[in-house]
Amino acid sequence: MTLNNFIPSIWSAKLLESLKKAHVYTQTGVANTDYQGDITGLGSIVKINGIGSVTVRPYVKGTPIEPPETLTDAQTSLLINQADYFNFEVDDVDVAQQIPKVMTAAMAQAAYDMSEVSDKYAAGLMVAGVPGGNKIGAVGSAIVPDPDTAGLTAYDYIVDMSTKLSEASCPKNGRYIIIPPWMTGELAKDDRFTNMAASGSPEALRNGFVSRVAGFDVLESLNVPTIADSEDTDSLIIAGQPMAFSYAEQINKVVPFRPEDAFSDAVKGLHLYGCKVVRPTCLALLTARAVT
Repeated sequence: MTLNNFIPSIWSAKLLESLKKAHVYTQTGVANTDYQGDITGLGSIVKINGIGSVTVRPYVKGTPIEPPETLTDAQTSLLINQADYFNFEVDDVDVAQQIPKVMTAAMAQAAYDMSEVSDKYAAGLMVAGVPGGNKIGAVGSAIVPDPDTAGLTAYDYIVDMSTKLSEASCPKNGRYIIIPPWMTGELAKDDRFTNMAASGSPEALRNGFVSRVAGFDVLESLNVPTIADSEDTDSLIIAGQPMAFSYAEQINKVVPFRPEDAFSDAVKGLHLYGCKVVRPTCLALLTARAVT
């Protein structure tokens, strides 16, 4: 491959596509990704628009209604304050006839590794943004879903999280919960979960999708935040609705070059992103640990 055949716009698009395939916490359907404005660089501000409250008045027959009110907008600013990059080279001698394949594989790996960083960052922000009233369990007193001791299963605690969200007036449509693999295993032992899984929609397309149960799309991720507590590890399990969390990203630069001190093709790329909890009451947190 010569650098004349390297088209930055095409490679940049491929990289962003791979990032979206690998995301769980920042994918559409978990985060709100619809915005006004472009990301032009680190420090850019993305404006998230909304509609303010609308006044509702009682209607009395035969009585003139009030003049129409002027709608107000509600706007939140999302700061693009995170920047990650990759920079690698492929030696001419080692891969003489394999550069296209090696470059494609390397770019895919770069996309996966960058998505790991942004996904973990977003997960941490979600956990930090959950209001106290929407939490079940805590670090140091984590929930252990064990019917043999507490009498409650993982499924029961998922139902309790749904109740927390409903009491906070969180919309029921689009709700999700992101769980670690050990909790998927616990749910698989519960007939209520397996029966619903068998009748779930085959059209669910979210990354990490396991099943739909108790009003949630159940998503599995290895990036569920954890905190070590003595000899045990607590999992910080987020449930919510997409309006709770906003995310914006852009592959800002993908640049091919020939290093001066080597015979190789190299490429470097810059990933810019930012995220923010905008409706905390639409998030719930379960601090739990696996049965030992």
